[in-house]
Parts: sequence; structure tokens; C-alpha cells
Amino acid sequence: MHNRAPSHYPIQCIVAPHILSHLALSDDPAKRKFALTTLNLDHTFRSMRLGFGEFQRPRLAMQRLERVTTALPWLTAAAQPQPNRLINTSHHTQRLPGTKVRGEGDPPTGDQETDEAYDGFGATWNLYWDVFERNSIDDQGMQMVGNVHFGFKYDNAFWDGRQMNFGDGDGTTFNRFTIAVDIMGHELTHGVTQHESNLIYMGQTGALNESISDVFGSLVKQFLNNQSAAQADWLIGQGLLVPVPGYVTTALRSLKAPGTAYNEPSLGKDPQPAHMSNYVYTLQDNGGIHINSGIPNHAFYLAATAIGGNAWDKPGAIWYQSCVNPLMKPTTKFKAFASLTISTAGQLYGQSGMEQNAVRNAWNAVGINV
Repeated sequence: MHNRAPSHYPIQCIVAPHILSHLALSDDPAKRKFALTTLNLDHTFRSMRLGFGEFQRPRLAMQRLERVTTALPWLTAAAQPQPNRLINTSHHTQRLPGTKVRGEGDPPTGDQETDEAYDGFGATWNLYWDVFERNSIDDQGMQMVGNVHFGFKYDNAFWDGRQMNFGDGDGTTFNRFTIAVDIMGHELTHGVTQHESNLIYMGQTGALNESISDVFGSLVKQFLNNQSAAQADWLIGQGLLVPVPGYVTTALRSLKAPGTAYNEPSLGKDPQPAHMSNYVYTLQDNGGIHINSGIPNHAFYLAATAIGGNAWDKPGAIWYQSCVNPLMKPTTKFKAFASLTISTAGQLYGQSGMEQNAVRNAWNAVGINV
């Protein structure tokens, strides 16, 4: 584990700004209102994180130490690591960190969002421990904290460097943000990346950051449902978008077919490319991080389906070991990461073996030649 101390903690949202910006131009007053409210909140949070991040480092480091020491009773008991979950609620306000509604081992509350978050955190912990032997977000038993009912009809979910926060959605465009387990896997993986390579959340490096979260978010869902690479839907956020008759509102993103997840007037059309020839150069969305992530996303899908079996096995091991490799730097871009996954595949499964060839061919297929 790198365990680097980030210089700041930019919030990392599941819904891309370009979707909300499109909604803000809708003819529907309600859609405009909730989209603008969410955009304004997201912008405020980003400004706060960037402005005060440096000054928060000692305090956050102490909080992290406190969480680790309270989350590791098994160190003295010599027992197997177990998840340590805490679900809070903001009661439809913007207050953070919220008040406790369910802790580890507590029975279901009957509140759908609370119990879905609790279960989703458990599914994410299970993937990382059972498959990769990683003990929580920081690999040291860090408490997994979630906060539900954030804001009034807030249209997003985000990792803020310490915990995950869920909006309830407006009910018109977005359902509740605890509805899809891969959303939780995605956001919590931002925490894993934060504690490992701490990839800069900007440009191609930021797109790689988003892609890693999409990959492991999808693996959380596949592992939970015991689906092979061939059986999986490879969608991120299925069920989150409210169906609109006659239009495509399948999910937020598709690793199998980037650019096809949604196509609906108020949302616009999914802009994700699947190949470097269509890389989108933009100043929006931190340089198109939620858009260009489709390229490495598709590379993982191609590698996983070519290798076959369960995607969390060999393909997942290749990606995970690459992500925690000391060669991963905060500025790592697509080609450097592709090279790392190819070399990792060779180290794990043999040089010029089927696995390494599948990974190399997958990157070639998306226009990244190593």
C-alpha cells in the first residue's frame, strides 16, 4: 500500500457534470431546478476541498489513525478481518457527517436507503477481502462510512475523501443513489485509489481514476451476483435513471459499449468514446474525466471477456496488482497504465501467455499500443 497523503480531497461524483448541465437546460422547470441545485452544491464542495485541503491534512490524518485503531480489534484478538460499517443520515439536509442510523452488526432499519448502503458497503468489502485480501479502503481495516438522505432531492453520490454521501434523487430523472451496488463499489474504490496511487483528478489521469472505479464497481456487482464475464451486463448505475418511454435510460455508463448507456432529450446522449481516435478534448468535467474513462473501461471489458471465466479472477487480479504497484504515480496516464497491466499479466500468468496477450490486444483495440 502506498498510503500517500493527498494534498487535497476533491469530491468524486458518480453523475458527470455534463449530464447535469444538460438537465439544467431542460424545458421541465423541476428538472432544471434540481440539476442546478446539484451543480451548485457540487461546485461548492469542490471549491471547499481545493481551498482547505492542505489545512485539513493533519486533522484528517489523525481521524484516519483514530478510525484505523478503532476498526482493528482483530489485531489483538488475532481474528479474521471483518467489515466495519457506519451509516449516517443527513435527514434531507446538507449537514455532514450526519447522525448514526446503523452500525456494524445492527439489524436492518427498514429505511431502504440506509439498508441498501449498508449491504452495498458489505458487498464492496467482500470483493476486496475475499478476492484481493485487501482489508477495507486503506487495507488497514478503515471504517467504511456512508451518509444517506443528503440534501433535498440531491441528484448525485460522491466520495469526499472520508466518507460516501448519497442523494435521494429527484424522482423525475434520478432514483435513489443507493439503488445500484456498483455505484457504491465505484465510489469506495475512489478511496482505494486515494490511499494507493492518489491519481490526480484531472485530464487523462482523472479519466483513468474514474475508469478504475468503474471497473471495480462492476466487479463488486459481478462478484455479488456470481456472474461470469460473459453473463455480466457491464453497466454502471443500472436502475438509477427513471425510465422514459421511447428513449434509452439504461445506465450511466457501459463498459461493454461506451456511448450507448443513455440517449434521452433531457439527458442528452452518452458521449463516452471507446477508442483513442475519439478522445474528447474539453475543459469541462476536469478535462472530460467521466467521458474519456470509456476508453480504459472498454479495454478492461475486452480483456476480461477474452480471458473468460469470472472477471474478478485473472483480469481483476491484473488490474488490482497494477493499481497497487509502486510504479503507479499520481500522474499515470492511459499508456503507462496499459504497459503496467501488460507487464503485470506476464508476471502473474507468464510472459506471452494467453492472459498477457489478451490484455495487450485489448489495449491495442482501443487505440493504445504498447
